[in-house]
Amino acid sequence: MTPEELLAAWDAGEQPERTVVRGAVKESLARLVAKAPGRSVEVRVPPHAAVQAIEGATHRRGTPPAVVECDARTWLELASGRASWDDAVADGRVRASGERSDLSPYLPLPPEQVRE
Repeated sequence: MTPEELLAAWDAGEQPERTVVRGAVKESLARLVAKAPGRSVEVRVPPHAAVQAIEGATHRRGTPPAVVECDARTWLELASGRASWDDAVADGRVRASGERSDLSPYLPLPPEQVRE
């Protein structure tokens, strides 16, 4: 299921299976890492996944210098371009702290590749 299909399901009042949501989150976070490789920002979408991205100081252990955290629906809205970074931060759906934690230059993400 694509992020757009998941968002449409949520809009229709459906509750997609957790494994489907996790797969979409992981795949979209992988696209973020491909678009913005690095280890200076930790992007967390609990309980589904977390990745490190964005060039800069490398994080290895302990609390990262920059953290972005949001729920799965918000992340998929950002990844697909359905929500703007500034709006999501302003209304508290995204918690972002530290240098380089502004992901707006990297969002929305390129569409996922169709698998054969």
